[in-house]
This record gives sequence, C-alpha cells and structure tokens, in this order.
Amino acid sequence: MFKNLNLGALGFKASFQETVELAKTGQFQGIDLDIFEIEGILKAQSVKDIKDVLKRNRLKLGGWWLPVNFRKDDEAFQKDLDNLPRLAEMASNLECYRVSTWIMPFSETLPFKEHFELHAVRLRKVANVLDDYGCVLGLEFVGPKTSRLKGKYEFIHTMDGILKLREAMKAKNVGLLLDCWHWYTSQATVDQIKQLKSNDVVYVHVNDAPLDIQVDEQVDSVRRLPGETGVIDIIGFLKALEQIGYDGPVTSEPFDKSLKEMPVQEAVKKTGEAMKKIWNQAEI
Repeated sequence: MFKNLNLGALGFKASFQETVELAKTGQFQGIDLDIFEIEGILKAQSVKDIKDVLKRNRLKLGGWWLPVNFRKDDEAFQKDLDNLPRLAEMASNLECYRVSTWIMPFSETLPFKEHFELHAVRLRKVANVLDDYGCVLGLEFVGPKTSRLKGKYEFIHTMDGILKLREAMKAKNVGLLLDCWHWYTSQATVDQIKQLKSNDVVYVHVNDAPLDIQVDEQVDSVRRLPGETGVIDIIGFLKALEQIGYDGPVTSEPFDKSLKEMPVQEAVKKTGEAMKKIWNQAEI
C-alpha cells in the first residue's frame, strides 16, 4: 500500500506539475491522473517525459476516474465508451492501470432488478475495453442510509452487492473501490475484508466520521480526516487490507469544509500528517 494524493478528494484543483510538487509537500508516495489533462500534456510531451517527472520525484501513479457516463441514455453511454480505448491506451502507456467509479445507491426510475441488469450490461462493456489495455475497474458502493433513501428505489450499497454485480458482469478485471466511510456506514466488518483476495480490491479511500452521530444518521458529504475522531476503525481496516496483500493506492477523501478553506499547501500538509499517523498506528 502507498499513501496517495488526489487533490479533488480534498476539494482542490491543480495541474499535474503542481500536484507533483504538492505531493512532495505532504510526503505522499503517489498521485492520481486527470486523464483528460494528461491527454493535453501528451500533445506537447512524451510518455517518457511524464514518467521522468514521476521518477525524479519518487512518485507512483495511483489511478484515474472512469470517464464514462453509464447512468444516462444509450447515446451518451456509447459516445463515452467509444472514447475509452484512446484514454485507456494512454493510461496503460503510463503504467497507470487502476480505474474507478461509484455506484449510485438508488434509482428514481428503475426497480432493483432492471437497474442491476443495466449496470451489469454496460459495465461489462466498460470492463472489456479496459481489459484490452491491462486496466482494472474498481466499483465503489455508497453506504450511508441517508444516501440510499433519497431515491424511489434502493440499489447496491454494500461490499457484497458490488461483488454480486461483478459476478453478473463476468469480468475478471473488476473489483472494489473500498472506502472505509462506506464500509463503516454499511456496517461491514474487518472480517469481511479479511475474506477478500488481494485482487478483489482495486483502490482504497480513507477518512473518518464525525463524533456523536449514529451510523444510520451519518451524511455522506460530512466527514473527517482519517484517524481524526476514531469513530471508524481505520487501524483494523488497514491491517485487514495489508493481511490480504493489497498493494495499491490509499487516498484520503475527508469531505471536510474546514480543510477546503485552508491554503492548498496547508491542507495537503495536514492531510499528509493524518496519513502518516494512521500508517504508523497500523504499523504498515
């Protein structure tokens, strides 16, 4: 596992080069890619140029967000799917193979079965394209009860639900984006993580939850830095991931308003300190 920086997860935006510099400030070991920014950079620079920047700064690549809208109409989905091979090839050339997206925990229009079938069909097509370029797809479930009750029909909101979707997809290059917030709010356990295999987990988010709020009343957009409150068993979470052999990026996603109000350098430094603290506590 390695400490990974995604500025968007902290509420900031910066260029690739700025992100590299900020990662050094926070003592991170990896960064995520903005795949469309990279496409622009590669019009003027080479893959080797980008790799050289990373090598000089001793940084790994974490992953990139899936640029495919699989939730709307067929035309929008197909347009994005047609563009995916070009983007996946770029990422593969950079040796950035981990791709992620999230699954909305409800639908306003489709009952569970129809919604499940739509996801299985469309995401299978996505996974097949990614597989052609050696990429793997991480699917994130959204755990809070307050989130899934927003829509007319509940949908997948647990780790087991994602694994069942993967089974229906019949795709070997699919696994979990495992966020300890959603793991906690879905009331999953450390033992459930220990039952996974290393390739079941593609990407990891860490954070903490506010104090004095019942688990079923937690709100997705209000979190804390990892290890800040101790509400979420981040140590058990990380130790379980280490036990199953997960070796990928671990990214802080705190959705903390106070963090976003800081200068970006200060916010990154504070996040890096929180990551270092939980790393030491988990003895990674």
